[in-house]
Order: sequence, then structure tokens, then C-alpha cells
Amino acid sequence: MRRRYAVARALVEMRADTATKVAENEIEKGDVLACARIAGIQGAKRAAELIPSALPVMVGGVTVDFEIGAVAIAITARVEALGLSGVSTEALTCASVAALTIYDMCKAIDRSMTITEVVVEEHGADDVAIWRRALP
Repeated sequence: MRRRYAVARALVEMRADTATKVAENEIEKGDVLACARIAGIQGAKRAAELIPSALPVMVGGVTVDFEIGAVAIAITARVEALGLSGVSTEALTCASVAALTIYDMCKAIDRSMTITEVVVEEHGADDVAIWRRALP
């Protein structure tokens, strides 16, 4: 068995006042980033249930990080597992579900939010060359 990993990201674009409220934990539904982190982890673990062609993977570790900008929140998801299959689908699912959670929790104050740039940034395994997304 090989240790495999993948890193994916997503971007949630929003109004500046929405980003400020998320940063200051002033969203009425609760702590947006904490909920998005938990949702993303759950999404990574259940990717094979959501995507018909995805193989079930025993996920060994998931991290979800956020960077709040002036008008967007960048989500970075890293998924690790031991197995024969890669985990890029799990990382993409993690980032996507975290982004959807941010949208859901903030939609009452900002329906204009947009989820963009859902991409795999990097993936690899112990004995396989690392693939990284090239800079544009």
C-alpha cells in the first residue's frame, strides 16, 4: 500500500461586507469556517457515495484551511490515504462541500456569492512523482 495525497482548492467570491462578517464570526447561523471544515471532512470521507465512478477509499487524514481575502474565501483541502487509488476526487469533494457550506450559511445576506476555481493543485504518492498545477 502506498501513502497517497491530493490537494484541492476552491474559491468563494462574495461582497466585502460578507467576508468581513465571516472573519469576525458575525454570521447569524454560527461559525461559518468551523462548519465548513467539518462539512468538507465529511465530504471527503463520503466521496464514493456521491460520485458513482469513485472507488471507496479509506481516508487517513483531511485538513481544510481557509484564507479570507477582501472579497473571497480561499479553501485548501488536503486528503491523505493508504491504498491503491488516488484521492484527488476526495480532495475536490472536500473543497467543494466546504464551499457549498459557506454559501449556505451566508446566502441570507449575500445571494451574489460565486464558487469558482475548484481545482486539484497537487497529487502524489510515496513512490510516484508529484504532480503540481502549473502557474498560469
